[in-house]
Amino acid sequence: MAGTENHPGTLSLDSSKPSFTFKYSSTDASDNNWIGIYYAYGGGPDNGEYVQDSLTWNWAPSGSGSSFVSPDKLRSGTYKAYLLGDGGYRLLAEPIVINLGSPSDLALFTDSFLTHNARQGEAFTANVGNLVNRAGDPNTHFSVTEQNCWAKVDGNGIITGIPPADASDTTMCVTVKNGGGVASLEVRIPVRKSKEPLVGKLRVLSFNLWFGGQPVNNHHEKQIRFLAQQNIDIVGLQESGGGHGIRLARALGWHSWQGPDVAIITRYPIAEVIDTPAKSGAIRISLDGAALDIVFWNCHLGYDPYGPYDFCFDHMSFEEVMQREAQSGRTPEITAIMESMKDSIANADNVPLFFTGDFNAPSHLDWTDATKDQHCGTGYTEWPTSKLPADAGLHDSIRDTYIKFGSMSACVWIEFYGN
Repeated sequence: MAGTENHPGTLSLDSSKPSFTFKYSSTDASDNNWIGIYYAYGGGPDNGEYVQDSLTWNWAPSGSGSSFVSPDKLRSGTYKAYLLGDGGYRLLAEPIVINLGSPSDLALFTDSFLTHNARQGEAFTANVGNLVNRAGDPNTHFSVTEQNCWAKVDGNGIITGIPPADASDTTMCVTVKNGGGVASLEVRIPVRKSKEPLVGKLRVLSFNLWFGGQPVNNHHEKQIRFLAQQNIDIVGLQESGGGHGIRLARALGWHSWQGPDVAIITRYPIAEVIDTPAKSGAIRISLDGAALDIVFWNCHLGYDPYGPYDFCFDHMSFEEVMQREAQSGRTPEITAIMESMKDSIANADNVPLFFTGDFNAPSHLDWTDATKDQHCGTGYTEWPTSKLPADAGLHDSIRDTYIKFGSMSACVWIEFYGN
């Protein structure tokens, strides 16, 4: 692509060489110039600022030349390439949209998708345009065959419409085409009656992405498929640094707040970002315009040293373990979070409060005298990361939901690589 007044450099795909080989030139030569590859539908540094980590990259040294960026970790799909300056995110040339694989490789990340709620008589909009591997390709086109449905979809996958007074839950069959590729997506829209609250039940998930999911093959597609199938409204993400919360929200057509490690993604709009201590984040979410807001906190506390290991492997005393809880950062971190959360807790009867996280510690509700045989003989232990929130008035929703009904199954600390 030829240079422009704002970005006089050039960047083009060399079709005579293996994908992705780029020709480039820049008036601002540096050995630290580089080419980064991002999803075409978003996440790249279009404004010259960091948004999220590149999917793959390579150096573009000197004023001009050729650079091969390995696509080995990428799936067939549509991407965007950027020539960036001096190890940063300053644009040196206009970005270009590029395709990997054949248009016949067109594929959806999920076969069905449940949107946020609609309500009779009110304008509704949702975005399913980024649920396909060729999102951002101008040749990708969305359409529906239903002619009498209140909801319509434009070519970019934006659904709009106003449910009439007699509308009920609606299912649309959306067709996606790109060249020789065709795929179908079932979109389900829950429709509430005109005088009902927009959200009658809220589903919340805490999700540690494990380095953003990058150790897992095809992690983006798998994460999107998982979230699309769970009917979740709000997700507190941990290990999402590098813009993974932004990435997931863009694909799902959701809203996002992204921090250095934790993120929050939500079907419903973000009304306010709340100041929080380190290792945490909080937002106010509008579930029904001004009629119903909630406050949502999320955290990821220090991981080392790990208390159960201290008890069970090193046979430390209670006092030693508690000292090392503080050493890990968890105790001061949860103390600061609970102090900052005081106003939200005090107002929880008016604005409900949710708190998710990866606390990297057990719960005092699990480590009891009755369960000590499961914990190398250690009886009741007041782990600060669970005790301080409970003392502040928060309830453990897992126990409220499952133990009251006599069933609970959970496991943690499972790792896997590859598939």
